[in-house]
This record gives sequence, structure tokens and C-alpha cells, in this order.
Amino acid sequence: MKSFNVAIIGCGTICNSAHAPNYKKNEKAHVKYLVDIKHEKAEAVKKKFSFDDATIISNYKELLNDKSLDAVSVCLPNYLHHQVSCECLAAGIDVLCEKPIAISYTQVKEMKEIADRYSRILNIGVVNRFDVYVNELKRIIESGSIGEIYHVYCSFRNHRSIPGMGGWFTTKSMSGGGVLIDWGVHFIDIIMYVLGNPQVNSVSGKAYCELGKNMTEYVFENMWAGPPDYNGIYDVDDFVTAFVRTSGPTISLNGAWAQNIVNDDMTIEFLGSKGGVKLRYRSDFDLTVCSDGKINTIKQKCETRDPFFDEINSFLECVENRTKSRSNIDNVIISQQIMDAIYESSEKNCEIIIR
Repeated sequence: MKSFNVAIIGCGTICNSAHAPNYKKNEKAHVKYLVDIKHEKAEAVKKKFSFDDATIISNYKELLNDKSLDAVSVCLPNYLHHQVSCECLAAGIDVLCEKPIAISYTQVKEMKEIADRYSRILNIGVVNRFDVYVNELKRIIESGSIGEIYHVYCSFRNHRSIPGMGGWFTTKSMSGGGVLIDWGVHFIDIIMYVLGNPQVNSVSGKAYCELGKNMTEYVFENMWAGPPDYNGIYDVDDFVTAFVRTSGPTISLNGAWAQNIVNDDMTIEFLGSKGGVKLRYRSDFDLTVCSDGKINTIKQKCETRDPFFDEINSFLECVENRTKSRSNIDNVIISQQIMDAIYESSEKNCEIIIR
């Protein structure tokens, strides 16, 4: 079996939880480089996953001239996705870039153009496309058993979950946005994936920066992505709402990193002419159908797999076979277009027509 030399650029949370363990499990992968500006973070990954012969470097540019390097995982803060991915692609290296693709649709289009120009693979970390339940839902919708999908509603709302307040997550120039670009990207991508990427016609939305804008007054019980930095910046959305018209169903969404309602809600509802589905994020779903004059609701159960392993394996298969998979930028770019349009609609206070 052929083995591919891989570099992981960025040795933080997503590297430790998804990329490093699943490259380690995959016989096609040989992790040649671990890259992080903090040497100790890369050293910890090397030790934790027994990447004994991996070279630790602090500057990713050092690996661009290594002709033996086949692929990289870009596991960096959002504002670095564009530059690092483009330089790797131009150097002849295939890329798996974590979500969101970049901090703007303009950057995303350039990333796609460079991948096409240099005939490189550019996959995006939209891991839910490899989730067993998401793919079973896609199969059910495509079978027509719940009829025509006419509306989709999604909710990604949490009581108090602003990450790393004052750090890069809450600094728009570095993150590109707040809850929409952090959580909403997953929900929008699931919707577009299972629906087969219908044409987007128009978008209307509003993004709010409310609960976190006075950082010292924000009350929380815990904070993921690090403790608050009250000398930092908070200029991103902690609540967003939007309405999207497509060539297929309409889509409405509400998302909140933080809200003054205790109950969290992480669900997507697909309303069909013959039935409906309520998907619980990264979990199972309820299928409701009408037949023989009766209404039946079934909690769908599937044998699950690790979607992160399948995502990494799919990437390596693309590297090997020079093929484009479900997570290729060509199939994912529409989600970034929708998010950009929501932010534009919010700023201009009007509906955005997509041409």
C-alpha cells in the first residue's frame, strides 16, 4: 500500500481531536511534519501520537520546497486558511483545510481558482458530510419517500457559549464572524449537501453583537477555546437570523453562541409534502411519514462510524486517485456564499440577490 507524506499545520484543538489521531490510524499516511509557532504544542502532538520521525518546524514555508511532501492539513485560525492553503497548493501540495474555508467569499473563490490552476486537491473540513445519519437522511430525501422538500428550518442556539472571548474567535478580522461562521457553517453545509446544492436566489439576514459586546458584564459558567481576554476585541455576531430562497426549498435559521434562554437547540427540520425529518446535530433523527391514513414517527437508528476517520481517509483517497470528493471545495463553496450574503444583508439592511 502506498503511503503519503503529510504535514499538519497547526497543532491545536482540531489537530489533537481529529487530524492527528486519524492520520495515525490510517495506513496510507506518514506524518512527516508537525508545524506550530509554539514548539511545545507540536512536541506534545508528536509524543501523544507517537509520530517518532516527524520533523517539528515553526514556519510552514520551510516545507513548501519539499517535493516528497504530498499533502497538508491546515488546522489554523480562520484568517490564515487562505494564505497558507494557497501557498501550499501553488507549491504542488494537496490540501485539507479546516472549516470555514476562509473569512470571505472573495478569498474562497481565489483558493478554488488556485487549486484548479495547479490541478491540486482542495478538500474542506466539512466533517458532517461523512456522518452516517446525515448520509442516511440524504438517501431518504433523494428516494422521494418524504415528497418534495419545501422548507428547511435550522437552529444552532446555546445559552452561554462564547469561545475565548477577546481572542481570535471574537475578533472579526481574524475569524470572519461569530456564531454564523463558527457553527452556522456546519448547519448550512448539511442542508446544502442533503438537498444537492440547489441554486441560491436571494438571502436576507441580520447578525447581532449583543451579549458579548460589554465583555466584563458577560456572565458565563465555562468558556471553551480559552479564558477571556478583557483587553482583546469582541466585534462578532453572537446571534444571527436569516431567510434563504433557493431553486428548491426556502431555508430559515436562528443561531446563538449566547442567548438569555436556557434551553439549547441544535436541530435541522426538513418539511416535505409526504413527511418530515428532525435531525439532531451529530446524532440521530426522527422520521415522520403519513401512510394508510396514519401518521407514524420513527426514531432512525444507524450503526455509526467515526466521521473524522472517513474524512481523512477520503482525503487520502483523493490524493491517491486524483479525484474530487463530496468535501471538495467545488461542492462546499456555496455555503460560504450564503454566509457572506447573510453578513452583507445585515450590514446593508436589505435582501441580497444572488446572480
